[in-house]
Amino acid sequence: MLAYIIRRLLLIIPTLFGIMVINFVVVQFAPGGPVEQAISKIQGTAVEATARVSGSGQADTTPGAQTPRVGTAGGVVAASKYRGARGLDPEFIKDLEKLYGFDKPAHIRFIEMIKKYAVFDFGDSFFRDRKVVDLVIDKMPVSISLGLWTTLLVYLISIPLGIAKSVRDGEGFDIWTSFVVIIGNAIPNFLFAILLVVLFAGGSFLDIFPLRGITSPNWDELSIPGKVLDYFHHMILPITALVIGGFASLTMLTKNSFIEEINKQYVVTARSKGLEEKRVLYGHIFRNAMLIVIAGFPSAFIGILFTGAMLIEIIFSLDGMGLLAFEAVINRDYPVMFGTLYVFTILGLIMGLIGDIAYHVVDPRIDFEAKEV
Repeated sequence: MLAYIIRRLLLIIPTLFGIMVINFVVVQFAPGGPVEQAISKIQGTAVEATARVSGSGQADTTPGAQTPRVGTAGGVVAASKYRGARGLDPEFIKDLEKLYGFDKPAHIRFIEMIKKYAVFDFGDSFFRDRKVVDLVIDKMPVSISLGLWTTLLVYLISIPLGIAKSVRDGEGFDIWTSFVVIIGNAIPNFLFAILLVVLFAGGSFLDIFPLRGITSPNWDELSIPGKVLDYFHHMILPITALVIGGFASLTMLTKNSFIEEINKQYVVTARSKGLEEKRVLYGHIFRNAMLIVIAGFPSAFIGILFTGAMLIEIIFSLDGMGLLAFEAVINRDYPVMFGTLYVFTILGLIMGLIGDIAYHVVDPRIDFEAKEV
């Protein structure tokens, strides 16, 4: 198993390189790069990345956002390759290109980026005037909180519920829980989030839970038990929205996996030998049926951590990695965009390896080293 883990860790390097190459090439052809974004800020036509969601339509007022510090030079106005640059001095455009590193060929920029990323130097954000590493460290706790608690609760709810549905297949319990599961699967989690806000966060009815942030403004002044209670008080609604929208598929997967194993010959043999139903269920069926469920853990965790929670972060004003990556893509903040991609990819590959190790823990008969790679 150790040799397999070492091979998987070594495969992270070429995988990372390939993903970075593909994404770097793609963004070279995407319109509206950082130079165009800077021009729109200078001309006062820029809006926030979340303006379409919030409906504000105002200029970017993100704390720490910066206007490029380049000097404007007088001169003859010429045509530019950048959309929206009409009326600006060509020398000023060249200063912008130099500021963002676009005065160098693409392959030179890529080589320099890879050298820095090898030592986890992601550079500075184009528009936030902060190092990308500092931004990631600041945003990561929020996303990890959402991802860990949501994944934990989804598995704690879905696995027992799926097992109960499988042993009561076709009965009343299975029918009404299937109705609940279908509703949870059909409605997006952000709609549940809006409903929770309306009902419990002062929208139209009750005002029980806070609407914004992960902690209260006076969090530093609270005692340790008070900090814990305040943290969970803020996290209840967003985690509930994510759990309601995420437990359905895992519940049905668990049920179907157990039903498939229940009808196999080794289960019939175990029952014929007089074993108790609980021992048959958890001592024989559980180990085999849970393999496919464990296989989905890494993708479920990463999905909740970085994609599924994005709209939840916007609705509840949680400044996490999902929102950071979304704003970086919209604003063409390439250092943040590639830095978060780099972190996401590493975490995804590591979670995949953890999933394989969990395979072996649940069923020691699985030997990855016996397979030819």
